[in-house]
Amino acid sequence: MKKRIPLLIGLILVTVLLAGCTEFNEPITSESEGFWNSYIVYPLSWLIIKIAEILGGSYGLSIIVVTILIRLLILPLMIKQTKSSKAMQAIQPEMQKLREKYSSKDQKTQQKLQQETMEMFQKHGVNPMAGCLPLFVQMPILIGFYHAISRTREIANHNFLWFDLGSPDPIYLLPVVAGITTFIQQKMMMAGQDMSANPTMATQMTMMLWLMPIMIVIFAINFPAALSLYWVVGNLFMIVQTYFIKGPDLKKTKEAQPAGGAKK
Repeated sequence: MKKRIPLLIGLILVTVLLAGCTEFNEPITSESEGFWNSYIVYPLSWLIIKIAEILGGSYGLSIIVVTILIRLLILPLMIKQTKSSKAMQAIQPEMQKLREKYSSKDQKTQQKLQQETMEMFQKHGVNPMAGCLPLFVQMPILIGFYHAISRTREIANHNFLWFDLGSPDPIYLLPVVAGITTFIQQKMMMAGQDMSANPTMATQMTMMLWLMPIMIVIFAINFPAALSLYWVVGNLFMIVQTYFIKGPDLKKTKEAQPAGGAKK
């Protein structure tokens, strides 16, 4: 886990760079310059506008359709990431035995630990970096879509259901649903993972389980409702996707709960 921290930090830095923070409030048009604008944000903005025209000018429906299309596009990456996570989880008991065997912190022992860990990865055909690679591919797409929604001025001038797409949800229903669906999606992703061997990671994941939905609600309350709609639809898609990908794990977790609750 410690070795992944620099990778995750790098991912965050790349994400911030790709997000083009200095241009967030600038409208996106065909005249917008730069690789980020020309090849990621503008094509997504153009797609939203074209689908809205097909759907009779409904930008709300267009956002829903494009969100689902993008989620379907990156679905293979998500499946690969989930499979990698499950493979890593399966060898956690063996990894714990290696840590106990080479518990000494001297350099020679740690080198031996790293060597045998890599041999174990090769033996089981596990690539510890495979779970992170899909993130590098999908994050620019998702952030680009986020920018396309925020910077497409046509969206701000339309309404959908009970809210204006360019203004925050007046009754806060979308932010609340976004927070709830974020919690459900994360809870489902954690299903079937045995964290008993790593209490620190278990604590961190539990903290993120509650922290992320709260952050989403706070952001959604202040952001345009179009972005909240995007979060809700994306989360619902992820919930359905996770249900089918991790079905056996979810079933095991559900079956284990009554048995655990019956014991005193």
